[in-house]
Amino acid sequence: MRYFPAEFEPQSFVQLIFPHPQSDWAPYLEEARGCFVNIATAIARYQPCLIVCDDIDVVKSYFASHENLIFVAYQSNDTWARDCSALSVIDEDEDEPFLLDFTFTGWGGKFDATRDNAMSGALAEIYGAPMQKIDLILEGGGVESNGAGMLLTTAECLLNPNRNPHLDKKGMEKELKKHFGVEQILWLNHGYLAGDDTDSHIDTLARFIDTDTIMYVKCDDQNDEHYDALKKMEEELQALRDTDGEPFNLIALPMTQPHYYDDERLPATYANFLIINGALLLPVYNDPHDSEAIEICKKAFHGRDIIPIDCSVLIRQHGSLHCVTMQFPEEVGLRVE
Repeated sequence: MRYFPAEFEPQSFVQLIFPHPQSDWAPYLEEARGCFVNIATAIARYQPCLIVCDDIDVVKSYFASHENLIFVAYQSNDTWARDCSALSVIDEDEDEPFLLDFTFTGWGGKFDATRDNAMSGALAEIYGAPMQKIDLILEGGGVESNGAGMLLTTAECLLNPNRNPHLDKKGMEKELKKHFGVEQILWLNHGYLAGDDTDSHIDTLARFIDTDTIMYVKCDDQNDEHYDALKKMEEELQALRDTDGEPFNLIALPMTQPHYYDDERLPATYANFLIINGALLLPVYNDPHDSEAIEICKKAFHGRDIIPIDCSVLIRQHGSLHCVTMQFPEEVGLRVE
């Protein structure tokens, strides 16, 4: 039997890919790097952080301390670690972890992702677990595990013809159950964010914070373009049932006010947080709703420190904090000096 650990379970380390001059961050590279430094420094207070980078010496110079930071060289296309990193599962029969290296195509061929797709294979020897290459297009931001046999996702992403056109819903469910060992797939058919390139990744909309609690984005402004879709998503979440037929506990996060860059609305979302050992890293956007989101998380994440991180620059490239990180469970170590 396979087991797909939830993000709120104990972790070994978090992986980042540091912005470089050949990435799409080039127009505001230093601003982007500053945000990544803040994320990595926050992670390193609680657990190791693996930083994949094009020039180790240059990237090291951005950090005042290297404690709990591990640097490894690799030339990536971009920096969306959530979607091009391997996903961790546990073989419960052998009590051993292994990594699933799915195919990454730049969210359905929207961007060149050749090097990003090859990254996990190139770095395979540094991970403390064997890796399997999987012939299925899938991104980490598209799936949420509750650690108890259920996987939450969106039909807009996983059933999009730009990913695996040969698979219908039944076929995709079979693949997900086979690779992740989950019993039940929870589908959302509504919900989106303007400016999102991912075709509605679940990690921008709704997240498990424990086995039976889902935190999600709610829009109260009837004049906002997201109101109808997010209202329908909320109704879908209310109708979901677990394997025992019980409803989930639901906690609503506020929608930010509209944020724009070059006249384009950006996908600012508080749901794109990262859970780590002992803390929650919460993206904020210099928005009037930041303090409300912080207070909601303080009440919901008992025993974890809440660390707000300004991710205003990240949403210019249509992602946020969770999108640039990938956690690995405690069973997966690192083979580095």
